This record gives sequence, C-alpha cells and structure tokens, in this order.
Amino acid sequence: MNRTVEKGKTLLVNGPASVTVVSGKAEVFGTVISNPSKVVIREGKQLPLAVEETTTFDLSLAEKASAEEVEGNTIPASWTASFEKVSELQAKPVIIMVLGTMDSGKTSFCTYLVNKLLGQKKKVAVLDGDLGQSDIGPPCTVAYALPSKPITDPFNLKARNAVFIGVTSPESAVDKVIEGLTTLKQEALNSNPDAIITNTDGWIEGEGALKYKTRLAEAIKPDIIFCIQQKDELAQLMEGLKEFKTIMVSSPSVINQRDKEKRKSLRELGYIKYLRNAKIQSFPQGWLKIEDNELFGLGRANMNFKETRKIYELLGMKPLHIVERVEAISIIIGKRRWVNAENLKKIEEAAKKKVHLIRKGDEEGLLVALFNSDRKFLGIGVLQEIEYLRKTIKILTPVSEGIAITTIGKVKLDRNMKEIPALGEENQSDNTTLSKLF
Repeated sequence: MNRTVEKGKTLLVNGPASVTVVSGKAEVFGTVISNPSKVVIREGKQLPLAVEETTTFDLSLAEKASAEEVEGNTIPASWTASFEKVSELQAKPVIIMVLGTMDSGKTSFCTYLVNKLLGQKKKVAVLDGDLGQSDIGPPCTVAYALPSKPITDPFNLKARNAVFIGVTSPESAVDKVIEGLTTLKQEALNSNPDAIITNTDGWIEGEGALKYKTRLAEAIKPDIIFCIQQKDELAQLMEGLKEFKTIMVSSPSVINQRDKEKRKSLRELGYIKYLRNAKIQSFPQGWLKIEDNELFGLGRANMNFKETRKIYELLGMKPLHIVERVEAISIIIGKRRWVNAENLKKIEEAAKKKVHLIRKGDEEGLLVALFNSDRKFLGIGVLQEIEYLRKTIKILTPVSEGIAITTIGKVKLDRNMKEIPALGEENQSDNTTLSKLF
C-alpha cells in the first residue's frame, strides 16, 4: 500500500516489513534513501525514516508489522554532535566504543556513525561485541565487517571473521569475549581503516559487568567512548572509565523495547540465516581438532585399565566412554541404559570427584563453530551425533570444505532452530539482569 508522509515527520516501521521509496526522499540513520530504494525491516527491528521532503512510500507489512508517523526527527541532536566530535579527532584510525543498556539504541547509533563516516569517504571497520544479539556474525560469536556502502541494518553485512564464544551472555565467558574482540581489532587494523567502531552488549549492571566493561575498554583502547543513557544507569560505569574520553549520548525518544522472548527470536533468525542449505556431514574424530568438549572427552582415551575396570564394577555395566577431567569424571552410556543413583554415588566416593552421567543423544543439537587449519572462521553447525564406537562425529552445516577445527558451544537447538535447554546449562545465569538481557 502507498503512504504519503509530509516533510518534517518520521515514519516508524516495525518489521517484518519492506519499504520502497516511490517519490521524495528520507533519511535513515544518517543516509538518504530515494526512489527506487527498497529497505527490508526484519522482525523485532524498527526503522525510522525521517522525511526531508514530502515522500510517498510503498509499504508491505506482515501480520505483526506496523507503521506510524511521528512529528520531527527521532534521531537525537546529540548524535549529530557526537559525529562532529569523531570528525575532530586526529587519530588514524579513530577507535570508538559504544556502551549502553539493552534497547538503548547502541546498534542504531553505530549504524548512524558508519553511514556518516562513509559519507565522508572514510573506510570503516565495525566490531560486533554483542554475542547475545549478534548482528554481523552468527549468534554466540563476536565478529567484524568492513561496510563498503551505507547500511540500514548491520545484519546484512558479511562478516570478515568471527570468534566463536559458544554462549549467549558474556558473564561466563568474559576472557573469551575480550580476547576475541582484541584479536578481531588487530585483524581489522590490517585493512588500514580510518575508524573502528566497537558495539557492545547490554550487560551494564552489577560489579561483574562494571569490571568486564572496564577490562574491555582497557583492551580495545578507544579514543572515545559514547555512553547511551536513558536515565542515569551508566553513572557508575562512567566513574570506572575516568581515564578514557567519554561522551554522554541520548537514547532515541521512540525506541522498540524487546523482551527476553523477542531477543531469543532474533537469535533464532540468526541461526536460520547461517544454517541455510545445511547438510549432515560425517567426520572421523581423528580428522578434526575438537575443542571445548571436556564433557564428552572426544579424542581422549579412556582412563587407565585399573581405574576403568573399577568403575565398570561399581557402575554394573560397561559404558561407551569414560573421560577423567580435573574436576569431574564424564561417563557416557547408551541412550536407553539405566544406572542406579547409588552406584554413581559410590563412584564419586571412590574417585573423590563428581560424576557427570551423559546419555548418547544428549549431544544432539549443540551449536558448534567450524574453522580451517589457519583458524579462519568458516561458519557454524549443529552437532547431530557422536558415534563413540566408530569414532565419528556428525554435524549439520552448510560449510563443505576446509574444516579442520570444531568448537562445541553450550547452546542447544531443536530441529526448527529454536533454542532449548542445554546439557548442564552452563551458559545460564541466576542473575535476574542477565536473564532479562539475553
């Protein structure tokens, strides 16, 4: 349907929808679109089209989509002032970091900066550090891209490289996230950009979050940190970042608030995007370097004969595989086998370690990352089966060549690419703030 909007108003479109400019022109996050431009807005996302002259749009709205007109431009004046501050900096590249709570407008602000810099013919690198709401790389990764033209949604950018973290929140993987973003920043520097923009996740409350964001800033070494604040939620964090140049930025007056389920749905769209055209492939375990699989012990021999024989006796059966870890013992048994709880307790008492009992099939659905021998990220996959006797591993993935390393994550998907509870749920947190965030 066609809709004409007068100059000086903003058309807010909530996806899933598509918008085509029939006549006139509008600005979206610092870039002008005009006939015959077409913009697609995915579910859970909102796009503000600030009309610069009376403009007619052709709108295609899905069932859950909406479009409304508001007076003025929803882009805060502080965003324009922030870009002017970036332009004044003499460093090359200018290292920028963006902080803020969930749904504060961080990604929109980063998009705005990218478009304004590209408008000045600058070369820009964008680091995506929000592993719970990844835009550039697959969910559970941090990634970077080098946009060559203005963007309306970073989701459409192609990742140059990514680092797999394997969880959806940073609390249990602070070191990995910081190391990953630092590695990607160094790689991005090789492209000789004029600016590097680092977007971050929305975890900003609590002592753990404050330490994490401070450590991240120390690792990234930004020339300027933009703090998008709605009230005063970043006051304590800014206090810990005194040694850096920080600038307060306003959150947009109209912003799309997303609950935990909506954020989960956005991640699931990411899984679908990166697993399109996937096929089940079988790999001998000896062909792959398998990382983060302590629970399953792939590629590792059973415990010594004397110890395993003792466990067989206490267990009352011969399991498929046993692996001793520093803090526990993993015992893998057949899918339909049953073990007496008292027998497990006896093993724990004898070994003086906790026992993790795993049934064949528990591994199905775990998200994995795939790399080549040079550790270049190739894509993601879903673990389908571990065959302990044949020593093979089956993975559903669109990646077909060059796989040399696989890393097993802690997120689990069903056959429809929906997140389901994972074995151990080590990526879950009792922290109520994190449960809302991710």
